[in-house]
Amino acid sequence: MADITRRLGWRHLRGAPTAHVRHHRSGRLVHDGPGLSFWFRSLTAALSEVPVDDRELAMTFHARTADFQDVTVQATVTYRISDPAVAAARLDFSIDPDSGAWRGAPLEQLGTLLTETAQQHALDVLARTPLSAALVDGVTSVRERVAAGLAAEPRLPGTGIEIVAVRVVALRPEPEVERALRTPAREQIQQEADRATYERRAVAVERERTIAENELASRIELARREERLVEQRGTNARREAEESAAADKVRAEAEATRTVRLAEAEAARCVRLARAEAEAAREVGEARAQAQAAWLRVHADVDVATLHALTGTRLAENLPHIDNVTISPDVLTGLLAKLGAGDRS
Repeated sequence: MADITRRLGWRHLRGAPTAHVRHHRSGRLVHDGPGLSFWFRSLTAALSEVPVDDRELAMTFHARTADFQDVTVQATVTYRISDPAVAAARLDFSIDPDSGAWRGAPLEQLGTLLTETAQQHALDVLARTPLSAALVDGVTSVRERVAAGLAAEPRLPGTGIEIVAVRVVALRPEPEVERALRTPAREQIQQEADRATYERRAVAVERERTIAENELASRIELARREERLVEQRGTNARREAEESAAADKVRAEAEATRTVRLAEAEAARCVRLARAEAEAAREVGEARAQAQAAWLRVHADVDVATLHALTGTRLAENLPHIDNVTISPDVLTGLLAKLGAGDRS
């Protein structure tokens, strides 16, 4: 929309670079071109504004395939007005001199023309294509057919319209048909998923079996090593017992030798002691014999009465304490006789 300002009965128009403005005054073309800026009087001016930028027209329509299945076509047509003069002559692009707004709806007319033309060519190609083929290659075939049909349409160049590009976004069947068509693919995907699940489970089972075999092999190897360890321990214990027995034997032999040596030393000591004791006893006996002989010799020279007195004295020394002594007359008479005889001698 053009930018129009008012000053004391005059109007000033400032156009956009993408808008082609045509100014007629009293039937004569005064200004013609994009991005213009000029003053004019509203009572004598006829203005038209034609957009010259690329515009996209989105369209959605229904079609029927060769097997009588309804499909929805979503497409986009990019166009531009290449000849603004022709377009302004064929369509109403006039603007209000006070507001700058279009008095009609020229772009809606262009949209209707492009949509009907594109729909006609799309219906033509889809009517001869089955649904399965349309879903597989329909987008390309519809796009090529619509582009070719719009390029060959004589009304478009006659209106000053140039087609820039045609894009078909999607070709969709009805929801029930789409679900029915998705079912085999879903079943196949589910089968692939189940197969993958089974394969994954098989791989997991195989891995578990491998792990179990590895654990069993590890246990067997561990048991084998434990058996070797037990054997080695038995061998070590046997060797230790043998070495201990040998050591005990050596100790016993050493103890026996030492005991024998001690016994021999003790026997030798006892022999020496016995010999010393025998020698001492012999010497003591000899001394006693000599003393006895000397004693006998001494007593041999002493008279009998002295010996009797000594005997009585020794007897009295060796007897216990005697409080009373009873002497019979016979003993007393004998003693007195012996003492008398002694005095006479």
